[in-house]
Amino acid sequence: MDGGDTTGSGRVRSAGAGRLDARPGPRPAGPPLPAGTTTLDLGGPESLVAVPGDAPGPRPLLVFCHGAGGTAQQSLAAVGAVALARGVVVLATSSVAATWDLLTGGLGRDVAVLDAALERVSTGVAVSRVALGGFSDGASYALSLGLANGDLFEALLAFSPGFTAPPGRTGRPRVWIAHGTADRVLPVDRCGRRVSRDLTAAGYDVTYDEFDGGHVVTPGLVTAALDTWLGPPG
Repeated sequence: MDGGDTTGSGRVRSAGAGRLDARPGPRPAGPPLPAGTTTLDLGGPESLVAVPGDAPGPRPLLVFCHGAGGTAQQSLAAVGAVALARGVVVLATSSVAATWDLLTGGLGRDVAVLDAALERVSTGVAVSRVALGGFSDGASYALSLGLANGDLFEALLAFSPGFTAPPGRTGRPRVWIAHGTADRVLPVDRCGRRVSRDLTAAGYDVTYDEFDGGHVVTPGLVTAALDTWLGPPG
């Protein structure tokens, strides 16, 4: 899929620069999306949005990016249950290729798909605040894209990231990073520790959670990420 299939020419240019134009807010323009999981018909890779059923009014929106070889469905499986229980809407898209465009030759196609998905969500869900998260390659993508779109994402939630390569920096999103000390896919010393150290040195508000474990996303880590972003429940 080409970015031009999803957006107009102005948005194609934005996508190539890693910029997202959609701005979900508290007053959606269209009919509400139903509770549960909806497949967004965007004419490209799978895009899913999961809406909790019991939280009235505007809700937090978490956009989540899968790891290499993953899918939008796997993103929902990783974070959906915990997020929905907290009243958080979850949006997940599948990458066009085996992993995200930043890692396969340059930003554009996946940014355009995500922008179109965000635009669709903005018409059917009342949104109070937005965070971008991801796992593994998706965590690297979330940090890189999120630093370029800090005027949209107030928080970046990175589970086992490998690196950051933002095409630009806008705003000052808060950053949460978790990495396992036994991670054999992306070793903690040259990945999570280095990334958190570099972002802290660049002046970002970084929370770094190191845990005994491997290359995983667990419900406990999802809870910690949401607590850092939203504050403890209650």
